[in-house]
Amino acid sequence: MNAVDLGSFAVTALVRHRLRTGLSLLGVAIGVAAVVALTALGEGARRYVTGQFASLGSNLLIVIPGKNETTGSLPGVGGVPNDLTLEDARALQRSLPQAQLLAPIATGNETVSYRERSRQVPVLGATYELLEIRELSVAAGRFLPPGEMERGGPVIVLGAKLADELFPGESPVGRPIRIGDWRMRVIGVLAHRGTQLGLDIDDVAIVPAVTAMRMFNRTSLFRIVMKIHAHSELDATCDRVVEILTERHQEEDVTCITQDSVVSALSSILTALTLALGGIAAISLSVAGIGIMNLMLVSVSERTREVGLLKAVGAANGQILAVFLTEAILLATAGGLLGLLLGQAAIAILVAIYPAFPAATPLWALSAALGLSVGVGALFGVLPARRAARLDPVAALSGR
Repeated sequence: MNAVDLGSFAVTALVRHRLRTGLSLLGVAIGVAAVVALTALGEGARRYVTGQFASLGSNLLIVIPGKNETTGSLPGVGGVPNDLTLEDARALQRSLPQAQLLAPIATGNETVSYRERSRQVPVLGATYELLEIRELSVAAGRFLPPGEMERGGPVIVLGAKLADELFPGESPVGRPIRIGDWRMRVIGVLAHRGTQLGLDIDDVAIVPAVTAMRMFNRTSLFRIVMKIHAHSELDATCDRVVEILTERHQEEDVTCITQDSVVSALSSILTALTLALGGIAAISLSVAGIGIMNLMLVSVSERTREVGLLKAVGAANGQILAVFLTEAILLATAGGLLGLLLGQAAIAILVAIYPAFPAATPLWALSAALGLSVGVGALFGVLPARRAARLDPVAALSGR
């Protein structure tokens, strides 16, 4: 009995019991589709996060108040010994020739209003350098005026969405608006940018850093961001930042992180999450494998006379084993291929609905899912196949 005969014999046997075959095939397909879909979601999350950081450009350093200790708490959470101030930012600017651009960041939430229209939005206090560091662009007017960090003023730049809502059908440039109790003048509107690191750039208001700190009655900065001239200088510059601020504060109470380190850490976490999701989904394949085993055991009990006839005409035990094992493998392979199609279709629909989320099943997951389904079919098909091969031909012909 050659491979073609084995395949034909197995297909005929599976087609003969369409309902049982269909249910077992569906079980495998669902398991494989779950593996494909969940790994695609995990991979999509990893790509989304790394893409968000890549959209900021390269060679970035972020200085955060608070020391990231080994307790696992986030920097800046639970209070810090010393504030991160504008004077700190100015000291870094003077002492770091590697820094191409540096911008202090202050944040808060406030109500922005124009006539009868108002919105509560995130307010960023920054300087002119933020425009290039965050790779933003201005659609109308201009950005914050360049100059000293301490230079403030009643001026504001609006995100594209915020400008459209406050000034529908008209240009906001030059118009007076209010932020809380402050009267400000709109000097520019940002071009559409979308969400960047969880912040909707189209829905923010940007004011000078000094103005924001006065507005929110704060002396501490939220962050200091820097763009370094060369990528190779990132780690050394980060160490130098900590040295300078440690000397100023008389203790090490800041955390300096590089863009690469954040991307690497998040990518590792999300890759592990992808593997975990795939592993959890793969458990369902074991359930499908048990279904295949039950189907084959029933098939063996119903086809004892057929097995006896095969043995009577000279079929060896190995050939009988191959017949039933081939059936199990074909069933698992067909279910695996169907599962791949279902999983990919589900991901295609998701991406069509949410195009900003780059969900895509990695090639290794596709190969692993199909290989696992075939392996499950072979593993759970061995017991029924061995049982069929061990049947006594005389007893089998008599139907016992």
